[in-house]
Amino acid sequence: MNQYNQNHNSGLIQKAVVESFKKLNPLTMMKNPVMFVVEVGTLLVLLMILAPSLFQSEAALGYNVSVFIILLFTILFANFAEALAEGRGKAQADSLKKTKKGTQAKKWLKNGTVKTISSDELRKGDIVLVETGDLVPGDGEIIEGLASIDESAITGESAPVIKESGGDFSSVTGGTKVVSDWIKVRITADPGESFLDKMIALVEGAKRQKTPNEIALNILLVTLTIIFLLVVVTLVPIAKYVGIDLEISTLIALLVCLIPTTIGALLSAIGIAGMDRVTRFNVLAMSGKAVEAAGDINTIILDKTGTITFGNRLAAEFIPVGDVSQREVTEMAVVTSLFDETPEGRSVLKLAKKQRITWNSAHYEKAEIIPFTAEERMSGLNVNGTIFRKGAVDSIRKFIESKGGIVPGDLKNKSDEIARKGGTPLAVSVDNKILGLIYLKDTVKPGIRERFEELRKMGIKTIMCTGDNPLTAATIAQEAGVDDFIAESTPEDKIRVIRVEQEKGKLVAMTGDGTNDAPALAQADVGLAMNSGTAAAKEAANMVDLDSDPTKIIEVVAIGKQLLMTRGSLTTFSIANDIAKYFAIIPAMFTVAIPQMEALNIMGLDSPTSAILSALIFNAIIIPLLIPLAMKGVKYVPMSANKLLSRNILIYGLGGIFVPFIGIKAIDMIVGMVM
Repeated sequence: MNQYNQNHNSGLIQKAVVESFKKLNPLTMMKNPVMFVVEVGTLLVLLMILAPSLFQSEAALGYNVSVFIILLFTILFANFAEALAEGRGKAQADSLKKTKKGTQAKKWLKNGTVKTISSDELRKGDIVLVETGDLVPGDGEIIEGLASIDESAITGESAPVIKESGGDFSSVTGGTKVVSDWIKVRITADPGESFLDKMIALVEGAKRQKTPNEIALNILLVTLTIIFLLVVVTLVPIAKYVGIDLEISTLIALLVCLIPTTIGALLSAIGIAGMDRVTRFNVLAMSGKAVEAAGDINTIILDKTGTITFGNRLAAEFIPVGDVSQREVTEMAVVTSLFDETPEGRSVLKLAKKQRITWNSAHYEKAEIIPFTAEERMSGLNVNGTIFRKGAVDSIRKFIESKGGIVPGDLKNKSDEIARKGGTPLAVSVDNKILGLIYLKDTVKPGIRERFEELRKMGIKTIMCTGDNPLTAATIAQEAGVDDFIAESTPEDKIRVIRVEQEKGKLVAMTGDGTNDAPALAQADVGLAMNSGTAAAKEAANMVDLDSDPTKIIEVVAIGKQLLMTRGSLTTFSIANDIAKYFAIIPAMFTVAIPQMEALNIMGLDSPTSAILSALIFNAIIIPLLIPLAMKGVKYVPMSANKLLSRNILIYGLGGIFVPFIGIKAIDMIVGMVM
C-alpha cells in the first residue's frame, strides 16, 4: 500500500510539474493578478537579457540572468502549488469515471417486458429493473422491491446497505451495485446530470468558482499590488534626485518581493485543497461557498434520532393505564404494529413474542392501514368499524377526546415517568379508549457531549429538534449537552428556527435525509443531506454526506474553519514577510549614495547585489516550502474568535517577520561565497 501511495504521489508530482509550465500561458496567468504582475516582470528582465541596448541597462548580464531565473521559478512554484491541488482532484475524478463506463440498463417497458439498453439512453422518468449483480444505471428512487446495495464505489464503505421502496431510504445512486434481491427504480436524472456526474465535475475542479471570501482577498491582494507598484515607480525620480540610477531589474525584484506573492501563489491551492479535504472526508460539497460558509456557522440544527442518539428506539415495556390489564395493552399494541415496518413497529412485535403473545395476521388482511404522518403523529388500523391507534401521547389524547372518550387519570404521570427516564412513550387506543403505553428506549451516542462542548468553544450554538414530548426532549438535551431544543417539532418548526437565527445575522447549518427535510435544508446556509436519503433532500442541500452520518456536520464545520484559518494564517505570514524584505532590499539600493542607509542593514548582508538576490530567492523558495501547509491546512483548535486572532498574529504574524530575517541571512551567506 505504501508503494502504491509513493507511485501515486510521484505521478501527481510529475503531472503537476508539466502543468506548471503549461500554466505560464499569459491568458491563464491573468486569472491570478499578483502572479501575472510577476510574469510581466519576468518577461521584461528576459528582454533586458536579449536586448540590453533597448533598455540602456548597465547591470551585469549575470545579475539579470540570476534575477530572471529566480523570478521564473517563483512563477513555476506558484503554478506547481495550484496544479498539485488540481491534480489530486482529477485523480479522484478519474477513479469515479471508471464507475460510469459500460453500464447497461434493463428498461421496463409499458407492455411489461424488459429491454437492455445503454445507461446513456435513459431519461428522467424511465423505469429500470436492477437485479442481483447489476449496477444501478442512474440516479433514481426505488418504486418496488427491496435489495442489498454495495455503495463502496461512491462511499468507500464496503458494508452493503438495505434500500427499499417508500420512506427516506428509497434513493439509489448510479454506479452502485445490487448484491442481493431486486428493485425497480424510477430514474430521476438525465445523462450528464446525475449525482456521479456532478461529483466528477466538482472533484476535478471543472466547476470550482471562487468563494466570496476568496474574491474579497483577491481584491485586497490586487490593491496591495497596485500600491506597491506605485511605490516602486515613485522610487525612480527619488533615486535620481539623490544621484542613483536604479536598474529596471532591481526595481522589478523590489516589486516582486514587496507584493504579496506568497499568498497570491497559494490562494487558489488553498481553496481547491479545502474542497478536496471535504471530499476525502466523504462529503460532497456542491460549491466552495458551502465549505467556506461552514467555517462561519453560528448555529447548528440537529435531529435527535440518529444524530444525537443511536436512533434505534425499541419497545422495552408495555404499561397499562386505568383498569386495563398488561396483556390487553400488549395485544392491542401488536395490532397497531402489524403493518408498521419501522424499527419501532417491528420491535413491538418482537417484544410481544418474547412475552409469548400470539396473533393471526390473516384476520387483519382487509384492514384499512392508517400510515404515520408528521402532522397527525399517529398510525394504526381500521378493522370492521373498530379503530386501533398508536402514536404520540398528546396526539392520541386529542384524538380520543374528539371521539368523546375519557382520558385515564394516570396516563400523564406514567408517560411523564417514561419521559424522565429519557424514553419515548407511545399511547395505544381502541375506539375511544386509551389502553396503555409503549415505552421506547433510545441511547445518547457516547462522546457526543464532548463534541458539543467543542462546538461551544467555537462559539457555535446547538439546537436539537425532535418529535418527542417536552419532558423526553429535555432529558435527552441535558444528557447530550445541547444549548437548546425544540420538542414535538414539525418540518415547519425547523424552517422557522432557521429563519429566526438568520434574522439575527447568524449562519445556520442543519442535517436531514427525508423529503420533509428538503425545505429546511434549502433554507439553511449549510444543508448536509444524507446519501441514503431521498433525492429531494439531496437536491435541496449544498452538501451530501456519502457515509450518511448525521454527526459529520461537526467535522464539516471544523474543515470549513480550517480552510478560513489556513487562508488567514498564510495571508498574515505573507504580508508580514514584506517587512524583512524591505530591510534587505531598500538599504542595498541606496547605501552607496546614502551611507546613512547602512543603519537599516540590520541583517548585515554581504553586498547590495547579494542582498537583492537573497531576498528574491527567499521569496521564491518560501512558496514550495508552504505548499504542504496549504494542502493539509493549518491545525484547527476550538477556541473563540478573539483567541484565534491573537494566536494567528503571534505565530504567523511574528513568524512571518522573523523567518525571512533568518532565511535571507542564511541565503546571503551562501550567495556571498558563490559570488
